[in-house]
Amino acid sequence: MMQRSARSSRTLLERESELAAVDEALGELTGLRTDGAEPHGRPRGALLAVAGRAGIGKTTLLAEVRRRAAARGCTVLAARGGDQEQRVAFHVARQLLQPQFADAAEADLRGRLGSWYDIVGPALGLCAPTDGAPPDPQGLRDGLDWVLTHLAVLRTPLVLVLDDAHWADPESLHWLAAFAPRAEELPILVVVAYRPDELPDHAEPFRALPGRAGGRPLDLEPLSAAAVARLVRETLGTHADDAFCRECWAVTAGNPFETVELTAKVHDRGVTPTEGAAHLLRDLAAAVKGSGLVARLERLGTSTVRFAWACAVLGTEIHPRLAAAVAGLGHEEAADAADALRGARILTGVESLEFVHPLIATAVYRAIPPGVRVALHGQAAWCVVNDGRGAAAAARHLLETHPDGDPWVVQQLRAAAAETLRSGAPDAARRYLARALREPPAFEDRAAVLYELGSASLLTEPATTVNHLRAALEEPIAAPDLRHHIVYRLSQVLAHSDRLAEASDTLAREIKVTGDARVKLRMIAEQFMWDAFRADEPDHPSRSRRMARLADRLTGRDLTERYIIGLRTWDAVLRGEPAHVALHHAERALAGGLGWAEPDRGFEVPVLVALAFMYADRPGRTEELFAAGIADFERQGWRGAHLSFAYTLLAYVRFRRGRLAEAEDFVRAGLRLAERVGPGTPAHWYALGVLIEVLLARGRVTEAARVADDHCFGAPFPAAVVFPDAQTVYGELLLARGLTKEAATELASAGRRLEPRGVRNPAWCPWQLHLARAEALDAPDRAIATALEAVARARQFGAPSAVGQALRLAAEVAPGSTRAKLLEESVSHLERSPAAYELACALVALGAELRRTGRAREAAEHLYRGLDTAVQCGADGLIETARDELTAAGLRPRRLHSTETDTLTSRERRAADLAAEGRTEAEIAKEMSVDEPVAVRLLSSVFRKLGTDSTGLRTASDPTQGRGELRD
Repeated sequence: MMQRSARSSRTLLERESELAAVDEALGELTGLRTDGAEPHGRPRGALLAVAGRAGIGKTTLLAEVRRRAAARGCTVLAARGGDQEQRVAFHVARQLLQPQFADAAEADLRGRLGSWYDIVGPALGLCAPTDGAPPDPQGLRDGLDWVLTHLAVLRTPLVLVLDDAHWADPESLHWLAAFAPRAEELPILVVVAYRPDELPDHAEPFRALPGRAGGRPLDLEPLSAAAVARLVRETLGTHADDAFCRECWAVTAGNPFETVELTAKVHDRGVTPTEGAAHLLRDLAAAVKGSGLVARLERLGTSTVRFAWACAVLGTEIHPRLAAAVAGLGHEEAADAADALRGARILTGVESLEFVHPLIATAVYRAIPPGVRVALHGQAAWCVVNDGRGAAAAARHLLETHPDGDPWVVQQLRAAAAETLRSGAPDAARRYLARALREPPAFEDRAAVLYELGSASLLTEPATTVNHLRAALEEPIAAPDLRHHIVYRLSQVLAHSDRLAEASDTLAREIKVTGDARVKLRMIAEQFMWDAFRADEPDHPSRSRRMARLADRLTGRDLTERYIIGLRTWDAVLRGEPAHVALHHAERALAGGLGWAEPDRGFEVPVLVALAFMYADRPGRTEELFAAGIADFERQGWRGAHLSFAYTLLAYVRFRRGRLAEAEDFVRAGLRLAERVGPGTPAHWYALGVLIEVLLARGRVTEAARVADDHCFGAPFPAAVVFPDAQTVYGELLLARGLTKEAATELASAGRRLEPRGVRNPAWCPWQLHLARAEALDAPDRAIATALEAVARARQFGAPSAVGQALRLAAEVAPGSTRAKLLEESVSHLERSPAAYELACALVALGAELRRTGRAREAAEHLYRGLDTAVQCGADGLIETARDELTAAGLRPRRLHSTETDTLTSRERRAADLAAEGRTEAEIAKEMSVDEPVAVRLLSSVFRKLGTDSTGLRTASDPTQGRGELRD
């Protein structure tokens, strides 16, 4: 043991700069100087990447990192990639995190992991997967982020060490590569080591990870001749002459592992380390690796060779009893073989075996004859299952076997795929099922395997999913339920791939041949849903009538019926039926429950029902439903497109309520999630449309145009209906940029697309109102007619926000004599709605119109109210417009910040507005229908909250005294 320890320390020769980087990083992590003196600064994490070829000393350096970290009181998490375990999902993640929770009882584990228990627990092997829908990969990675962050805070300082990262499984590696750059933000030091020339494609992100050597990984160099000589003399004695030492350096090329192994061979053979024996070194060095190692192994005997082969097939953390079973050896014979392999420096360990070095493991594995290797993997799979380790542990071995039509193999691979998929690793599940299909499965099971394969590919390869599911439908299917599930899943993936017409046609064909009435109703509901999202639906009015007749007969007794009633709700909104009709159906749909994460159901209908409340001016109810839906998504670990939709549409709700800053925060979060899903997806279109709308409302036209350009937001527009309508948003952007002719073209095109579908509600899509603005200059009469038609449609729907917005925009194109009347009615409606931004726009527009017609006092009242409301909304462009109008009216508006006005009550804001207009206390009291002392108290409160002086406001002798504080 002493010799082994000494040898390990000797291999750290000429690693001073690397160890200095380690010490520096540990010092910053622990808050201690490298000399152990006074603490300094806040603990800061870091990332160290160590690169080098096989045998160069990465493992030894990382062992020293672990030793030094432990000596400084750090919690150390360690893992190692394995050549044979690369296809085992989350193998590295489990090594890192499982030991931190393995001893906890289930109740304690649930308490520590909280809502992440059912998401990350199966991936880390801490609990069995649930029967619900699997988490999406991004959701699971977010959960692992949370766990590691939680540990970093709870067990600070934390050091994470990953050796042989090039052999880590893809799921773990994707997670760690994304998380590692965050280490500097946390009290965690991440150290990874890898062979740069062996990094697989899925490990490519690690090439970009920085080290501390000028922003590059720490590249380990071979040892110099002097360092090799020192290693030789420490093992063989100081009498080893220079020529012998130099030949050791030449034959090992300065590789530390090969040098240590070579000197051990020289010592074992009793070779005298002099120049005369130097010629023996090349043969001895060859025995350390490759064919020389294999020849040395073969000399140990057949049983020992077979045991070594079994260990190489099993990989890392080898249990002797399991290796013996794979090798077909008895207990005593296996124990003798293990002793022989330890003596030959091939294996190490007792209760758990491992190869002395990965180079040795690789050489032994590659030396196994191909036929024997396949047989050993098959035997290993059977032994693993027989040992109670489960199908998932056996699956990696079955991947290495040849197809042979074995039902047991298909059974194990399907079971492994189901477990792995529910653990959040769809790519691994897809590999298992693809192998099961090649076995092949029994004729009657082929459709089921194709369905499972398609389901596993759903999130990562939708086009492949379509192919598998269509192939499944062509197979004989004895179980009707299986066929129905295939049809549902196929229509779903087609719809989510922007192939809505194909999704509808798939359901239509199946409806004709389905005899079960409830199944047929479910398929009709699914078809109604995808048709509702089709921008090119050929006969929307006919579908609308059929759906209305059907929905009116249903009672909502099950989820399918409630889905149809929910779709009827949305249809009423689109067609502009009276808002109370839409709300009636919405309440019917919700009466029996309408969860957002129902198994085998989409979330689209619950979202549509929630949005119906928003368009009908009940956004509070919408937000309640969204909060419950987002909680459903997060419980399921759905953090991709699902959560992107939720955040984006929640941003749209905030936008329509006039809370523009909050809306921007939410939609940017939604856009970040959508970008993970990919450009051109519906989630991406939704997020971009809402973000552009919000930026335009905030007056940031240039930024909105840049977002559109950066993300190619423009024609061709998606085949799916998105909210807000993408083409209409694009037309509005063109209009804001002053490109009126281009805007008119796009908006007219949007109208030609929506009109035949019966989409008439300007609350949902105000294309007519913006088209009227675009046409006002060149065709004023047509613009007025277009705007008034939109107003009539808004009145039919009846929501005050819809009517108010329509009247406001109609006023922009109306003749001067009617403009003020339209704006006054607009304000009246909007004051009864939650649409604060629209109210601010209408108030400012009315104030400007009244100023132009000489009604100065009324103009000031509306402009000040509009300014105040715009400030609360965060509508910076509108704020400047209001200020300009007040300046033109001879008034000096005070530059209020939203954080200031938020502290005032509505009565205080009203008093402040009147005071800013120059009114006396008596006039303010009369205007507000309160006693004069009450008015004085209100004004005193205003000045106290805003930090200004109220001197001069208590008398009417000088109306201008003290007013400057509110106007300047």
